[in-house]
Amino acid sequence: MPRWLTGLLIVLGVLATIFVGLASWDNLTAEGSTPPPHRAYQVRIVRDSWGVPHIFGKTDPDVSYGLAIAHAEDDFRNLEEVIAAVRGRGGAITGQDGAKVDFAGALLGANQTAALHYGEVPLDVRALLDAYAQGLNDYAAKHPAEQRIRGLFPVNGQDIVAGFMLRSPFFFGLDKPLGALVAGEPVPRDAGPGDERGSNGFAVSGKRSSDGVTRLIVNSHQPWEGGVSWWEVVVHSDSGWDFAGALFPGAPYPLLGHNKTLGWTNTVNRPDLIDTYKLTVNDAGTAYRLDGQWLPLKAERVWLRVKLGPIVLPVPRTFYRSVHGPVIRNDQGYFAIRYAGIGDVRQVEQYYRLNRARTLDEWQRVMDMQAISGTNFIYADAAGHIGMFYNARFPRRAPGFDWKGVLPGDTSKTLWTDYLPWRADPMTVDPAAGWVANSNNTPFLSTAPADEQKREDFAPEMGIETYVTNRALRYQALFAALGDRKISRDDLLRIKFDKGYDKAGWAGRWYQEVMALDTSKAPELAKAQALIGQWDWTLDCQGPADTLVTTAFAQAARFAYLNKPRPDTRAALVEAVEQLTKTFGRLDVPLGDFQRLRHGKVDLPVCGGPETLRAIIGAPSPDGRRVGNNGDGFIMLIEWAPDGKVSSESVHQFGAATIRTQSPHYADQSPLFAAEKWKRVTFDEAPPIVEAAANRP
Repeated sequence: MPRWLTGLLIVLGVLATIFVGLASWDNLTAEGSTPPPHRAYQVRIVRDSWGVPHIFGKTDPDVSYGLAIAHAEDDFRNLEEVIAAVRGRGGAITGQDGAKVDFAGALLGANQTAALHYGEVPLDVRALLDAYAQGLNDYAAKHPAEQRIRGLFPVNGQDIVAGFMLRSPFFFGLDKPLGALVAGEPVPRDAGPGDERGSNGFAVSGKRSSDGVTRLIVNSHQPWEGGVSWWEVVVHSDSGWDFAGALFPGAPYPLLGHNKTLGWTNTVNRPDLIDTYKLTVNDAGTAYRLDGQWLPLKAERVWLRVKLGPIVLPVPRTFYRSVHGPVIRNDQGYFAIRYAGIGDVRQVEQYYRLNRARTLDEWQRVMDMQAISGTNFIYADAAGHIGMFYNARFPRRAPGFDWKGVLPGDTSKTLWTDYLPWRADPMTVDPAAGWVANSNNTPFLSTAPADEQKREDFAPEMGIETYVTNRALRYQALFAALGDRKISRDDLLRIKFDKGYDKAGWAGRWYQEVMALDTSKAPELAKAQALIGQWDWTLDCQGPADTLVTTAFAQAARFAYLNKPRPDTRAALVEAVEQLTKTFGRLDVPLGDFQRLRHGKVDLPVCGGPETLRAIIGAPSPDGRRVGNNGDGFIMLIEWAPDGKVSSESVHQFGAATIRTQSPHYADQSPLFAAEKWKRVTFDEAPPIVEAAANRP
């Protein structure tokens, strides 16, 4: 054999060996956690006519076990991705996007914190977490073909806690400074979400309603698919845990909804709960200075697993730790991040205790735990109490520093270690107006102006947000238009499904800029300008300008919500005209033809738009339409009659089996959702038995 051929074969053999190694090393080097002690759980899972699971158990852990089984039946793919992210293997499934989350988990030390403090979690909560973990393990063991990577299961209660530790700070904006530091860019001064993830919440007391009924609307805006998409469930245990609502993959209980006597919903808030510090580090990069002393700068290396086609690449990343928190090095130096709730695992306990609270006083005592670091709570109960709680774990900061900027890291004067008590948060409880609401806005627009708290009563170091969304301006105007008359059920639903824009907000400024454009030498832009001049300020699928307007200002809406400078108005209008002309050959396209709800074979018109109370956010599809992917999703209307009896209705944008394409519940709720209608929640009664399983292993 010629030498060159022998050499070629050797090279090919080496390459083949490398390829096989990269294709298999992730699975070969990974193993699951130590599973919890195996127990027998007695649970009955009953699915109603919409496929929503109703889970019955003797104990709360029985129910939690059944919840994990039922959720895996509907959505194992997202559960697997959530667990993979917790275990630092998200990149092995989803590539670079997953690897970014893996890096965040390592940086925040989610697993280490969970392991260190798991023993502090009360025994009853650990029993709940272990049961949930065993449910996931049992499902995975019975369905190995559904697993995309090996060695991910079994999981245990610590993994569930780590999931909460990883995800919670990103709801109040940790991704903003973290992303900027990794990219070597200036750290933004404002907190808040990195995308259009918003929410609405409304409550009206029985004293103000026209029929004496206290009402609560759950309307948390989340992505329609993925690890933070809503899944509906109803739970009942013989020990008194009764709850109907929704949760994210990886949660062992509902995160919002109602029990027999009270309920709540959440909206993302954006107080300043994150601080960034510039460290003074020695030339060797091994120590930083604090109060005149040099302290060791601890370096850690993580090997990220990044899927690229059929192989998984090992990618090293190094970060550091100081007493402030995790530290990132970039071209500008070393920067530490400290955020509310750092190192605290009690969030898993607080949500569970809220599930079981029965009165406003009991619910507030649970909130005093202050383990849920950020998110508004809109509350209502059978006694007619309502409230908007600007829940945030405010650091006890010293005055005299620019807490929104980059802080000096060489003095302990900027290193807070304590928090203000929860009762110091802004909150509006039982206002005379009889209603409360929030749409990701300042807490000082929670009810009628006469009943509001005063901004000047709260210290500037708290960093309470000043932002006002279009949605907040709309609900303020719509409630004000009711005057002093009683609020009917239809009144409240008209507010919730409102599709209008307020002329006093960013939409009004955008409109003025469009109408001020010089289009004398651009006839197509002149036509567009004239059509927008006819707009009725709603996206209700009725006016001829709806599609042009929403296409032209979709990015303006997004940038307004993210508190960023708006894109160039003329350029946005030109792009909208070109897009509609190319796809439809006209500008006055009916909004229902342009904006669609699509899931499997379902393809429906859906009205509303970005930053309206009927929030529909979407992305361009290959056929030029906009397809919804965020905003209004799971919605729930909860009502307590004057005698205290609770009833509720709900709707999901797709259905209970969100990823099971062959299931009849894959998209069976979509027609209801698009038509703004509800299905009844069979909560305090036996649901029609459609599918059932007893004593699951």
